[in-house]
Amino acid sequence: MTTPPLLEQAKALADETRLRLLRVLWEHELAVGEIVHVLGLGQSRISRHLRILSGAGLLVSRRDGQRVHYAVPEAGPGRELLDALAPFLAHPALEADVRAAGRAVARRAERTAAFFAAHAGAWDELRERSLGGLDLAGEILARMPGGVAVAADLGCGTGALLRAMRPGAGRVIGVDSSPEMLARARRVFGAEADGAAPGVSLRIGDLEHLPLGDGEADFAVMSLALHHLPVPRLGLEEAHRVLAPGGRFVLVDFEPHDDESMRERYGDNWLGFDPARVQGWLAAAGLHTEETARYPLPSGLVLRLYGARKPSLEEQR
Repeated sequence: MTTPPLLEQAKALADETRLRLLRVLWEHELAVGEIVHVLGLGQSRISRHLRILSGAGLLVSRRDGQRVHYAVPEAGPGRELLDALAPFLAHPALEADVRAAGRAVARRAERTAAFFAAHAGAWDELRERSLGGLDLAGEILARMPGGVAVAADLGCGTGALLRAMRPGAGRVIGVDSSPEMLARARRVFGAEADGAAPGVSLRIGDLEHLPLGDGEADFAVMSLALHHLPVPRLGLEEAHRVLAPGGRFVLVDFEPHDDESMRERYGDNWLGFDPARVQGWLAAAGLHTEETARYPLPSGLVLRLYGARKPSLEEQR
């Protein structure tokens, strides 16, 4: 007789460590090493419990280079059971683990900030080298509607793309989390930045908490920034928020790869993304993907461009 799935799931739930794992992985997708640090337990013990929960359909794993990340499933029978149990998982005894997991995710952002502080001066050269001659700015500008009122570069870096966007928009906004990057962007624009002359605004802020109002931009781009974010999904949700109804969004990032050196050379948190996963994030954020384009690079890496749109008010009704 086949064991009912619920029996296997109930057995998987009947352990304190596995409940702790489910609670933190409900909130965050974490690598095995991060989980070990958060729970303060040995890796072999953690790995055994992760296998049990995954076998019961209560966790899913995703490989990112040499790292394996775990999270609760986004859909399916396991997620349905966890949704039903959510009020019981939100127990005060488990909240210390959640806070520790939040600090682990924050350290990703700290590592990225330290990288950009150290490499801002060489960033344009590093970026061009990674593109291998691809005119990425040209590809993005070809998808920017003519005469938009406000265009935003989310993760603008040193401002090169934002400067190329400037002639086609009434106003441009550049956002970056690195003060060193924005200092260089200000030099690119000179007197045009930050109110010294109309048309250009450079703002410091995290892409998961954008310093833009709801619906402030008619066009937005996030180019090679998503893989730097501690929680990429949140960056796409924010992009949706700041876009006006009917606004266009262009996302560019790598497809999955195994080049671990990118973490050190370019400060990457993630080694690319599966296109289906990205389109799922876009859809969940409320953005409709209208096109994708694929650009193989001389390095063997592949860039993927996603053209998306926020539904108009009429479509939202």
